[in-house]
Amino acid sequence: MSRENRRSALGLTVLGVLAEEPMHAYRIQEVIRERGKDRVVNIRQRASIYQTIDRMQRLGLIAVHSTGRVAGRPERTVYELTPAGRETTRTWVREMLSSTGNEFPEFPVGLSFVMALAPEEALEQLQLRADAIAADLADIEAVRETADVPRLFLLEEEYRQVTRKAELDWLRSVLTDLRTGRLTWTEEWIRQLAAEYNQKQREPHDRN
Repeated sequence: MSRENRRSALGLTVLGVLAEEPMHAYRIQEVIRERGKDRVVNIRQRASIYQTIDRMQRLGLIAVHSTGRVAGRPERTVYELTPAGRETTRTWVREMLSSTGNEFPEFPVGLSFVMALAPEEALEQLQLRADAIAADLADIEAVRETADVPRLFLLEEEYRQVTRKAELDWLRSVLTDLRTGRLTWTEEWIRQLAAEYNQKQREPHDRN
């Protein structure tokens, strides 16, 4: 699959919003925020919406429905979902729901090189993450408690709540071990382990 045709979270969101009715780009962005979808897709850069719309149009997944101008405002292009876009929406949803492919988030990479920091600094940074997750959990709980919509429309928040809670529980256990010294390291110890490992890796080649 080419990069152009590859599914994307924002692409699916644009298609999903247009499945409701034709909209212009700014209204698409408004609906994403109104529905809280900006909590699961990144629309902080407005250009990303327009770039995604351009890509969806090139792929034939959306098409121009109409153009018009409101007094005092620039001309706006209204887009609609095409039959191909509707089928692609279903295909991408199927793939995203069933796939367990590695999405390569940054946090596990940082963990794999945590020994680059002193234990005290690692503790400090992980505490910042734990605090942020706790705040995020409070926001999620508030959304779920105040939302006047069926559970069906809050499944992504429910999923985020469960996964964030699991991560927070794990983080707190790691923080406890760092504070008590059950989890610790020094540069000298890391260098020693690396030297021992490299020696073991070389031994089979040396015998040959």
